[in-house]
Amino acid sequence: MPKKEVYVQYFEQFRNPLPGDILFDSMQCSDTIILAVNPRLTIDLIIGILQAAKDSRQIIIFELALSEMDRDGGYTGLTPSTFASRVKRAAEIVGWYGYVLHADHITVKKGTVEEIERVKKEIDARVDSGFSSFAIDSSYLFDRSKTKVRDQLKEVIRVSIMLFNHIKKRMGDKRYGREGEVGEIGIKEFTEVEEALYFIDALKKNGIELDCLAIANGTKHGVNVDKDGKIIPLLGINVQRTVEITDAIRAEGYKTGIAQHGITGTPLLVISSTFPKGKIIKGNVATYWMLLVWEILKIFEPTLYHKIYSWVIKKYKEEGVSDPEVFVSKSKYAGKEFFHKIEEINEETKKVITAKAYAEALIFFYAFGMKGTAKRVYDYIIKNKIEY
Repeated sequence: MPKKEVYVQYFEQFRNPLPGDILFDSMQCSDTIILAVNPRLTIDLIIGILQAAKDSRQIIIFELALSEMDRDGGYTGLTPSTFASRVKRAAEIVGWYGYVLHADHITVKKGTVEEIERVKKEIDARVDSGFSSFAIDSSYLFDRSKTKVRDQLKEVIRVSIMLFNHIKKRMGDKRYGREGEVGEIGIKEFTEVEEALYFIDALKKNGIELDCLAIANGTKHGVNVDKDGKIIPLLGINVQRTVEITDAIRAEGYKTGIAQHGITGTPLLVISSTFPKGKIIKGNVATYWMLLVWEILKIFEPTLYHKIYSWVIKKYKEEGVSDPEVFVSKSKYAGKEFFHKIEEINEETKKVITAKAYAEALIFFYAFGMKGTAKRVYDYIIKNKIEY
């Protein structure tokens, strides 16, 4: 039996989640988008995706947003501690520790003292649970009543700096990833190059250099579906604006790349053929994995699926909106309501979820241009004598 490569052995050994900045620093000048997975339902998804990562020698990101996961369980039923433990358990089962644990969309919507204090406590919970990357999202505070960029972004910047400094204080000398958001995901107005540069400059002047930047470029969270619940392909991502922003950022000497949110509705062929890999450096996929689980439950656990479907329709029914449309858009809220029932699905169903997640992850890796990212990260760690 051939001896395993040393970098494979490295990530097979127990270790803490990989700091996000190490991942993105090691990916500089590569034509790669790193897959960021939001596995809001079942550990079986995580096991399948991690097994695919191990077999193809990849580093991946697992993440949940503040709305999904908070100290009270969010709308998934998961706290930062239970999510971190779930990912760790999956890594133990698979024997692969090549992953970043990312706190996505730590969101501030109003900027009040009370809200910010609550968010700081949420950050503390993530630090205590071992998260190794953090996304501060204060994009809701963008002031469109103003005409000058500095005034429009004043509160976005103020809150971002405040919360990133809080993270820095809590993390101490530990390394970690930093993602900021200058344009609210889902809005019609595209982020301007000037806005992105001003935001990044302002943070840098305060000692904060971002690994990733989320922008408004025509994407949205979730998916659009027709009256039968079939996904309508999302083709509105403004690739030209994305490239313009990244080129301007890099021209100023920043390493920051784009975190592309809302990819579920974008055909993989479009991602593979048109996305500017290496400029978009992180691709978030969330709803895709949830819909995968629902489709499997529909066949293997029809009684449970019917209960979930009926609960969603009864609770969120909208006049003029078909039941399948309602289910696709609102079923994410069923995670917490049916948390224990979903945890108790039979072993056959779990195996199918794992197998399907494995296969789909391999396809995403290929479409994203991910080729042996584990070796690249390992070489960077060894070269720079990094311990984490």
